[in-house]
Amino acid sequence: MTEKSGQKTAIIVGAGVGGVATAARLAKAGFKVTVFEKNDFTGGRCSLIHHDGFRFDQGPSLLLLPHLFREAFYDLDTSLEAEGVELMKCEPNYNLWFSDGESFELSTDVSRMKEEVEKWEGKDGFERYLGFLQEAHRHYELSVTHVLKKNFTSLFSMARPSFLRHLLELHPFESIYSRASKYFWTERLRRVFTFGSMYMGMSPFDAPGTYSLLQYTELAEGIWYPKGGFHSVIAAFIRVGERYGVTYRLSTPVASIQLSPNGRRATGVTLPTGESISADIVIINADLVYAYNNLLPPSSKGTSLQKRPASCSSISFYWAMNRQIHELTTHNIFLADDYRESFDDIFKKQLIPTQPSFYVNVPSRIDPTAAPEGKDSIVVLVPVGHLLDKKEGSGIKVDSKQDWNAMVTKARETVFSTIEARTGARDLQGALVKEIVNTPQSWKDVFNLDKGAILGLSHSFFNVLSFRPSTRHASIDKLHFVGASTHPGTGVPICLAGSKVTSEQVLDVFGMDAPWNKNVTAKTSGKGEVKEIDKMQVLPLLSNVHIALLILICAMIMVGYRFDALEGLGEGIWR
Repeated sequence: MTEKSGQKTAIIVGAGVGGVATAARLAKAGFKVTVFEKNDFTGGRCSLIHHDGFRFDQGPSLLLLPHLFREAFYDLDTSLEAEGVELMKCEPNYNLWFSDGESFELSTDVSRMKEEVEKWEGKDGFERYLGFLQEAHRHYELSVTHVLKKNFTSLFSMARPSFLRHLLELHPFESIYSRASKYFWTERLRRVFTFGSMYMGMSPFDAPGTYSLLQYTELAEGIWYPKGGFHSVIAAFIRVGERYGVTYRLSTPVASIQLSPNGRRATGVTLPTGESISADIVIINADLVYAYNNLLPPSSKGTSLQKRPASCSSISFYWAMNRQIHELTTHNIFLADDYRESFDDIFKKQLIPTQPSFYVNVPSRIDPTAAPEGKDSIVVLVPVGHLLDKKEGSGIKVDSKQDWNAMVTKARETVFSTIEARTGARDLQGALVKEIVNTPQSWKDVFNLDKGAILGLSHSFFNVLSFRPSTRHASIDKLHFVGASTHPGTGVPICLAGSKVTSEQVLDVFGMDAPWNKNVTAKTSGKGEVKEIDKMQVLPLLSNVHIALLILICAMIMVGYRFDALEGLGEGIWR
């Protein structure tokens, strides 16, 4: 599609999920969009690795919150089905394997969950499980309505009465583990219902209780896998975008964001070749910390972002096996006996735990196209610490005798021995015909992830909502952000929600209406006039309770307040 006279132009830096979805949305709204991607493939971490008939998902391997995907395609006047994306339900969700030979099957099947829970928690355990599910459902609904689909551009954005009155219901000041402990009395089930914090790159002893919503969506909506690999979803967004006129320039890194002479407005991008491309607006989908420190002029903001808590990294193995490993299901979790210590090793020492927990995905179990007939593709994710700053050491603690090569060797040996000991599988190493490995350093090198942190900035309370980096640059006009480290946060469906937030903010800059909102039936008041949904209220309209809560939040920021869990037993989420 050729550029129309007077057509607005947009440049997007990075072709991750947030970038491709934003490109399609802005193109539908009438922009001429060009996406620049440093790699020769799209999708970022949602990309594929191929080897001799084997296919591996490089990053995400399970699809959660499917309604957010359906909504995104609906907004673009199409659907997953119309774009040829087939979602396959994974049942059971996971098998969790313990060192004593026991296992736990997580499922959307209520009767199966009743049997599994009562086995460990007794007859009244299932009722407590339903109580946990009810709380997690509340976290889920409130978060989708008041966080994922709203922008938080300043501290006062949290003063919306519709949000503030629900703040404490989200349990942001307690950890997932402390909340789960109120419903599950055995240590085993507390682990079963808290390991999901790894999706956010956080320890369950630090992750806010709000994130039990992840367990809820798995148990209520299920886990899904896109046939052909997760990248099939990204490819669908790209096809839709191209129909609207989006241009993709792969293997084309961006050297810097081009600014106006006074440095107050983004005017385009400059490539390493010196080529300059102008645009009316620039949206950065590259890693946020990298962007501030490499694509923009030096600033205190860039320095401060590097000091913020980051998520963990991973050693990820991609194994081509010459036979099927029938003992493994599609999704498998192996939890360490030293549960808390294993997370402390990751998040406090930035190392591989002495006894790591890890995740094993067998995509060929649900999608036979992932491996040649009679063989298996296996992806193993071992959470480890992120890279430390150069001044602190070369990727590990200065006083450590380990190095990344040794840590990879340890991870591989531990994974093989643990799977065999707990599942009964035999001679896994003998079945291995090809291994590909990602480490914190390769995550950093290939995807420009600061510190090799695979999920961007942490999601502790002071790294979310109004405290998370904004979707718009504070002092440079026409420069916006979308992706894991900006609002609303990390994870594929969350970045999809973020693409809608950022796109609407961009359209608002130009006084343009979002075309996808035309399909939404306006909510009206009793008098029949259109009533703006969740409009930002000014402080005088807030109740005394709202004002008190806002003052409390401000005070906590000002003095660096350390808020312990309500039990007062030292399980606070700020360390």
